[in-house]
Amino acid sequence: MWVKLCCLLLYFLALFVLARVFEAVAWYESGFLATQLVDPVALSFRKLRTILECRGLGHSGLPEKKDVRELVEKSGDLMEGELYSALKEEEASESVSSTNFSGEMHFYELVEDTKDGIWLVQVIANDRSPLVGKVHWEKMVKKVSRFGIRTGTFNCSSDPRYCKRRGWLKSTLIMSVPQTSTSKGKVMLKEYSGRKIEVEHIFKWITAHAASRIKTIYNSEHLKEEWNKSDQYRVKIYLFANLDQPPAFFSALSVKFTGRVEFIFVNVENWDNKSYMAEIGIYKTPSYILRTPEGIYRYGNNTGEFISLRAMDSFLRSLQPEVNDLFVLSLVLVNLMAWMDLFITQGATIKRFVVLISTLGTYNSLLIISWLPVLGFLQLPYLDSFYEYSLKLFRYSNTTTLASWVRADWMFYSSHPALFLSTYLGHGLLIDYFEKKRRRNNNTDEVNANNLEWLSSLWDWYTSYLFHPIASFQHFPFDSDWDEDPDLFLERLAFPDLWLHPLIPTDYIKNLPMWRFQCLGTHSDEEMLETFPDSESDSDSENKEVFSSDREVSEDDELSTFHRCSEGERQCSLETCSCTSHYCHHEPCERKARSYGSYSSTADMEPDWSAWPSNMLHCTECVVCLENFAKGCLLMGLPCGHVFHQNCIVMWLAGGQHCCPVCRWASYKKKQPYTHPQPLSSEPPS
Repeated sequence: MWVKLCCLLLYFLALFVLARVFEAVAWYESGFLATQLVDPVALSFRKLRTILECRGLGHSGLPEKKDVRELVEKSGDLMEGELYSALKEEEASESVSSTNFSGEMHFYELVEDTKDGIWLVQVIANDRSPLVGKVHWEKMVKKVSRFGIRTGTFNCSSDPRYCKRRGWLKSTLIMSVPQTSTSKGKVMLKEYSGRKIEVEHIFKWITAHAASRIKTIYNSEHLKEEWNKSDQYRVKIYLFANLDQPPAFFSALSVKFTGRVEFIFVNVENWDNKSYMAEIGIYKTPSYILRTPEGIYRYGNNTGEFISLRAMDSFLRSLQPEVNDLFVLSLVLVNLMAWMDLFITQGATIKRFVVLISTLGTYNSLLIISWLPVLGFLQLPYLDSFYEYSLKLFRYSNTTTLASWVRADWMFYSSHPALFLSTYLGHGLLIDYFEKKRRRNNNTDEVNANNLEWLSSLWDWYTSYLFHPIASFQHFPFDSDWDEDPDLFLERLAFPDLWLHPLIPTDYIKNLPMWRFQCLGTHSDEEMLETFPDSESDSDSENKEVFSSDREVSEDDELSTFHRCSEGERQCSLETCSCTSHYCHHEPCERKARSYGSYSSTADMEPDWSAWPSNMLHCTECVVCLENFAKGCLLMGLPCGHVFHQNCIVMWLAGGQHCCPVCRWASYKKKQPYTHPQPLSSEPPS
């Protein structure tokens, strides 16, 4: 998870740097930046009209360019970035969808139950033609959709009783606007009563009703009273302008942020005394002023703060977010992080997508589960101070220059989704390349695995959980208070040799202990012959006790024969697993002596037993390949205590024989660790 988070942060850093590169290229080619102001005098009539349409100001009665230019100047400063966005939006001929209501419940659910938006619905009466024709309606839908106004069509033929109850006996236009200034308040429906069925007249009717919800100030005394008043609203945004009514985008935002931000329009058209404006720091109009408990912030001075609906919406969302905004942001980040698994995972293509689906399900489930206590936590009444401090932190952090860059980059990449997806894919391919290179350097075999091999291993893993769940969940080594596994005998009865054995995953092999075979020094033949007779009598009784306990568990008949060697011919020492006599002619005994690595008088080196794990039996020969342990070779031990060459025992276990070659103890089950007996004193009694 932390690797994915680091990769996602690295991707965001790359997007930030790429946006600065684009700005530098644009400045080099055109000679201006996105924050540079534009002189409206130098713009054509078409561009000025496009700016007014994006801001939501009517221009139908202004035939001359001068009047249009003055209206643009009165509504706010124009930047190069806003002009570029407006022209691109006009060129994009994307059709905006409109909702077709199926009946009363559908209309109530979307229109009357929506408390934070504006709806424009065309009602078509029975056996009547619509009030607005198809061509004009499409223009109207495209015009109002810029300001977040949703549209729909209600045909009374689908529910004539509801139309009669509402009094919709003829085709008309219905507009729904929140009635109060509180969040989730009532919604009022207003019917269009104008005579002219034109797009501009209908749009004026819409903007007039939306602007009526905004508090309007017409004199300095009213401004002073409002400025010094403290009420429920912690955040207020003022528009000081010489306009008849606020722009449509400003009115639409007042509906969208109902209960969170208060919008106030200060009409300074007929003001003679503007001294109080100078006292509060307002020296020019138009100005968009954000007033918070922390101070005054002038909107439009930083990067990406355009006079448009989208720019101001992202600005206000960052300052006064809803819980739903934070949830959507966390959902996007979690899914972007989860998709990194598609590139981090190496191996077969099917494996990548299976891991991706699993990661997406896990991350989204954990996100939803973690949000449930957060929502309950925020509902507690005595956490108002915590909520206020959190919003204060948001306001402090999101009024910085860095935050304005992040908002500008978000608007840029969200308006160019192809660029965002291509950069994400390129970043993922780079991660895949470096991850594959790293794993190849570590000699990981899963990099070259194909789809069939991975599906086969997946099926083995799945069937192992069905047929042998105990082995799938146990990893060696693990701490347990059991001295012996009581399930061993029952397991052997449940799966005899003649039956189909379950498939057992080989993950436990990498947890088995491994070490290298080391030697202490050289020994002569005389020293070896002198050492062995002295220890015969001391170790005889101990070895008999240990081997008698081994016979109770082991199922190998040859191992029992090995313990029944006659006295006087040879003596086997368990501590060294060596045969001290060269005259033992019993065949099974000779084979087992070789299996346990007897080092005789011909041995030159004495093994360093201190390097061995404490629960491993001492021996010098591998019973799989029947070769002596060479100095520096890699050894591996099983839970039963027997030791083998690492390559030999791995090939044995990977071949499906999940048991010890000597005692047949399950290689994935813990056994009581063997403690080596303390050697008895070899001094004769006095």
